[in-house]
Amino acid sequence: MESTLQGGIATRSLARAARERRARPALTAAAIAASDLAAVIASGCLAVLVWSRLNPAVHSGDYFHLWPAALACLAAYAMFGLYPGSGLGPVEELRRVTLATTAVSMAATAALVLTREAGFSRGVLLGSWLLTLLSAPAFRAALRRCFAARRWWGVPVVVLGAGCMGRSIVKRLQEQPGLGLKPVAFFDDDPEKAAEWAGVPLAGPLAAAPEWSRRRKIHTALVAMPSLRRSDLLAVLERCGASFRHLIVLPDLFGMASLWVSARDLGGVLGLEVRQNLLSPVNQRLKRALDLALGSLAFLAALPAILAAALWIKRASPGSAFYVQERGGESGRPISVWKLRTMRTDAASLLDRYLEEHPEAWREWQRCCKLRNDPRLIPVIGRLLRRSSLDELPQLWNVLKGEMSLVGPRPLPRYHLERFSPEFQAFRARVRPGITGLWQVSVRSDGDLAVQQALDAYYIRNWSLWLDLHILARTLGAVLARRGAY
Repeated sequence: MESTLQGGIATRSLARAARERRARPALTAAAIAASDLAAVIASGCLAVLVWSRLNPAVHSGDYFHLWPAALACLAAYAMFGLYPGSGLGPVEELRRVTLATTAVSMAATAALVLTREAGFSRGVLLGSWLLTLLSAPAFRAALRRCFAARRWWGVPVVVLGAGCMGRSIVKRLQEQPGLGLKPVAFFDDDPEKAAEWAGVPLAGPLAAAPEWSRRRKIHTALVAMPSLRRSDLLAVLERCGASFRHLIVLPDLFGMASLWVSARDLGGVLGLEVRQNLLSPVNQRLKRALDLALGSLAFLAALPAILAAALWIKRASPGSAFYVQERGGESGRPISVWKLRTMRTDAASLLDRYLEEHPEAWREWQRCCKLRNDPRLIPVIGRLLRRSSLDELPQLWNVLKGEMSLVGPRPLPRYHLERFSPEFQAFRARVRPGITGLWQVSVRSDGDLAVQQALDAYYIRNWSLWLDLHILARTLGAVLARRGAY
């Protein structure tokens, strides 16, 4: 009776999985291609419109017959594996979009020069390229936000191995639907494994995976069996290699860098090269050049807002409009970090009294080193600056001085930094602290110490110029949304 009941549950689970497995790669690719086409056309039209206001000789009608360039962009994106691009993280997607767009722009410019086509403005061509670099990733992000949770989005995948690693990867993929990998079934030789986990059924033993997937036209498998012996793992790969177009092996290397890892053939032995990008002098100079270029522009643009906020603070609370605090910098050296003052002058005594009178606030402080309802804030202006993160603007001066970077782990006060282990403090001190970072654009003040450590470690291990650009682009959205800001 019990086995019949379990069989019925498994059958219903598989039937439900078949209904839920409506991930259609072709439809997903078509939606993303339509988004890219809209981004390219909108960028070209906006570039012509703006430049025609600056240069009356520019006429929009002269550019209509350049429409093949939009199709060339789609072809280049396809060649760079961006359709449907499932499994690509946002940083790798940004890199590929940038390279493909730049290649098409350079080819189009060269073609116009070689054919001696006259009358095309360099400002329009440059503007189209720059706007496409901004709009294509933005349009893709908006499309994912709208449709990533839909059943038809992405590509279906099966997971070989229903153990801890298999369940962990299923959980991560379900939490991040934008990656576009939709788990539809487990396969495992252990009959004691649960018939279903997180809505994903156990469809049978490993040997059944190729035929089951072939009938359902599933071409991607995740091999999540890190404890398997080498000979057994090779046997699984050989048996499944002919059935799955994409076979992704998940090793038990938690905590290692996951971006910019490349396979190396060492005389027939597989090696994984982890590039230490932050140790490269060239990359360090590129990061510094980005800080100086964007930091200078941002500092000049922020000066009026800084002055206006300083005057408001002076009227609302006695004392200096600015607050300077010693915090941990690169290599553990202390730096003086500038901020617009958001707290009252007696903030320390106010905090001690408040934590003593409110045990729940003390627990929140112990967990996050922040308070959602902070009694120390100056009325109105203090909370406004905190929620908008405008109190951080004076730190652009720290960036120009070379003490901080635009992107990096936040410089923390000593009482916060000492909550981490000495090993992580030393690891964190390997990089220059930043105004914004992965922690700030992901959870902001909502993340506890464990989340802060995980996100900072991920950034340090996986740093690249592409990751910095991705974080800078997300910073504006995080500030406007005001999630977790207090």
